[in-house]
Amino acid sequence: MVEVMDIDGLSQEAVWDSAAAQSYDTPGTGMFAPDVLGPAVARLADLAAGGRALEFAVGTGRVAIPLAARGVPVAGIELSQPMIDQLRTKIDEATIPVLAGDMTTTRAPGTYALVYLVYNTISNLLSQNEQVDCFRNAARHLSPGGRFVVELWVPELRRLPPGVPATVGTSRRDYILLDTYDVLRQHVVSHHFHFGEGSDARLFRSPHRYIWPAELDLMARLAGFELESRHADWLGSQFTAESPSHVSVYRLPPSGVR
Repeated sequence: MVEVMDIDGLSQEAVWDSAAAQSYDTPGTGMFAPDVLGPAVARLADLAAGGRALEFAVGTGRVAIPLAARGVPVAGIELSQPMIDQLRTKIDEATIPVLAGDMTTTRAPGTYALVYLVYNTISNLLSQNEQVDCFRNAARHLSPGGRFVVELWVPELRRLPPGVPATVGTSRRDYILLDTYDVLRQHVVSHHFHFGEGSDARLFRSPHRYIWPAELDLMARLAGFELESRHADWLGSQFTAESPSHVSVYRLPPSGVR
């Protein structure tokens, strides 16, 4: 049974609606900046090692499209139909086939050398059970020796003073990110405030369940994976206690190895 949860009335289907899909792409800036996107695509192409890749939560194709352009056969799974519709304005179904569904249960046809889940998206699953099921679904799609890659931020609880339930992640003239925490349930809601001219302002909220690296490793082991590598970024920088995020590569045993 799929466990469906929301935080503060925010379900993933409601969050990733048509308005969110139409404003998601920021070509050349933010997560679409060449220095952010380029290293991710290059590393994923190396990890695919000539095989097929599957992206969980493919979205509007931020990573899948340039990865396919490098010659990697890419498919996707995506919960939000508006995000799929936005993807289809850029590339066709024959080039990047996408199944509409949940990344914890939806099964794409065939097997893959690589499954990947980038930009903190595993935290969109709002319970530990769902997150474990995501690892298990990745394992179902992979051939022996296949890899599952997760890009995820490190919880910032050290920045949270006692009795204060929120942190400011980013503060610019045109944008403020405010994260509110429920440390009992490991839940956080990200409040994205975008400011235009004069008094113009827009709020976008997204719910998450944060995961500690050690907890993520245990989820992987429950699904049959071993941690192959962990770096602070896509360039392979050393992961330390001060790293704000990590790229973790998990691998299934080769055929005949348990």
